[in-house]
Amino acid sequence: MFNFFKPKIRTRFAPSPTGFVHLGSLRSALYEYLFAKSQGGTFFLRIEDTDQTREVEGSVENLLKVLEWAGIKPDEGVVIGADGKPTELGKFGPYTQSKRLPLYQKYAEELVAKGLAYYCFCTSERLEELRHTQEANKLPTRYDGQCKNLSATEVAQRLAAGEKHVIRMKIPDNRVIEFNDMIRGTVKVHTKEIDDQVILKADGFPTYHLAAVVDDHLMKSTHIIRAEEWLPSTPKHILLYEYFGWAAPVYAHLPLILNPDKSKLSKRQGDVAVEDYIKAGYLPEALVNYVALLGWNPGTEKEIFSMEELVKEFSFSKVHKAGAVFDIKKLDWMNGEYLKKLPNTKFVQLAQPYLEQNVGVIPEGLDLEKIMILEKDRVAKLSEMGEGIKFLFTDDLSYAGTSLIWKKSDGAGAKTTLSLVAEELGKYSDWSKANLEKSLIEFIKERGLTNGEVLWPLRVALTGQEKSPTPFEVAEILGKEKTLDRINTAIEKLA
Repeated sequence: MFNFFKPKIRTRFAPSPTGFVHLGSLRSALYEYLFAKSQGGTFFLRIEDTDQTREVEGSVENLLKVLEWAGIKPDEGVVIGADGKPTELGKFGPYTQSKRLPLYQKYAEELVAKGLAYYCFCTSERLEELRHTQEANKLPTRYDGQCKNLSATEVAQRLAAGEKHVIRMKIPDNRVIEFNDMIRGTVKVHTKEIDDQVILKADGFPTYHLAAVVDDHLMKSTHIIRAEEWLPSTPKHILLYEYFGWAAPVYAHLPLILNPDKSKLSKRQGDVAVEDYIKAGYLPEALVNYVALLGWNPGTEKEIFSMEELVKEFSFSKVHKAGAVFDIKKLDWMNGEYLKKLPNTKFVQLAQPYLEQNVGVIPEGLDLEKIMILEKDRVAKLSEMGEGIKFLFTDDLSYAGTSLIWKKSDGAGAKTTLSLVAEELGKYSDWSKANLEKSLIEFIKERGLTNGEVLWPLRVALTGQEKSPTPFEVAEILGKEKTLDRINTAIEKLA
């Protein structure tokens, strides 16, 4: 009986430290994490910093903070240390590519020795001229192979002279590269569509192609989950695995995230950085939940998932090929649902900085906790805290007297109604919302009035707005004296 060893699943998130964390990057990291965890595997973080010209200082620290915020914790690789700074954990390091340069040099030269790669001495000026010529003749822009067949003697002489060069991989003629993608099924690409790719640059740094393949092999990545934009590069990677004699991992290329007009998600049409959503007061659970649904469908009507539920439900059989539209209204709805479920104490803790930022100086005597809980079911994100209730923090309410008039009523009717309400409220000693609501509703029935003709002008008198929390909730927070003052001010507007 044969006992075939099945390697443990290992996925990696391998971003470049070039600034903010894109929503698409968060989704890639999330899917890699969910797949690894659903299979009892390992999720690790590698930093791909071989393009030094694009590196932004502080990006790695920021990336780790975003992942921690989102609850996506690497098992190994680059992680947050006990001192709060980036460190490395695991036996396959270094996990930062700029610390692995001798490895890439070694493997690039190994391919040259095998005749599967070659030194290229073409200048940037020649390559630019070649590109212009090809474009002018409406030809595919690619390297023309000028250095592919240089003699060993000429190559040795030019290297000895210190001539600037790169190393390119050789692409075989007339072959079809075939691989299976977990999302797209069988993918076939003819080698006539593939360029002789640079794998080691003149500065000694590898390109993405060589570094990713070498690292994924040495770090034992079993599944490569990445954005659709990397699909055209995969045949080159399959060839590199073949050239080295290594087994290729399994690939999954995720669908694009799109703007509502079906263009690729970009900052021109809204926020694309995770940091912007953190700043706006979205909860990590809500953003992670929503991003999980951008391309993945559980096959049920359920939309709210905890991280544990996502791990249990996730599979690539339910990831779509088609692009997923990012709908900010849907995210707002989902975040609002998560806010509603927060314990009041937690909500108040999270909401208070936003409230103070939005309303400025807070008058003494107001019950901030009660105010924030009043808004709990009304805001879609924490940055909205206070925007709809600024009337609680100022007595300067700007509204027209006509706003106090309910439908078929008139100014005289509204004035009479508010005068009756003020007289009635003046009798109350129990100023709780519950008593105010109970007593005023009874008053309305006894007087033969309707809720609309009483509560509408009362709401506007207390808030200056046509849409707000109920007048009972507002009156409780304002207190008896301020409530009666605002009603009397409203009566004067109707004089």
